[in-house]
Amino acid sequence: MTSERDIDSAAGEDLVTEPLEDVIDPEGFTPRLLALLSNALVWRESTELRRRFGLGTNDWRVISAVALRPGISATEISDFIGVNKAVVSKSVSTLVARRLIVLLDGPRGSRPMCLTKDGARMHDLMLPVSMRGQEIILEGMSESDVRKLNKLLTDMLQKLRDAQLLDEALDDETSPAHKPEPSPAAR
Repeated sequence: MTSERDIDSAAGEDLVTEPLEDVIDPEGFTPRLLALLSNALVWRESTELRRRFGLGTNDWRVISAVALRPGISATEISDFIGVNKAVVSKSVSTLVARRLIVLLDGPRGSRPMCLTKDGARMHDLMLPVSMRGQEIILEGMSESDVRKLNKLLTDMLQKLRDAQLLDEALDDETSPAHKPEPSPAAR
């Protein structure tokens, strides 16, 4: 953090040195709290997975997705776990090199994936690390409260997906490619 002396020495510049009045309340801004929770869970899980298995959270997410949906493609995994396809591709390369998954030849050039037997064993070893994060954050909550929380979170995700689709539709409508050419009389 910048010291008062640093701020005072720069006072001759056009700086705002006092907090603004209209700011986000960090303890009441839900997206910040969700991000902090997610970041803490990912950090905890990734540290433990790397320590125990030499693999990280993204590798675990790919293994978990393939365990749940054998034959899934990298594009489908990207959509399913909500990360960039490049992240999935990097994990797939790592997991193929470790012989935990195999890429098959699919229709139209797709590359469906399956776990190897070693991959299935790795899944079973990694699963408790991931589940422990859930146990930590849900400790003391009733099953009913957990169901309500999960419903709230899935509703929030759907609202974001819907808003993104709406934003994309509005962007498409306002892009120059979608604006009609003015009539010759209007030129």
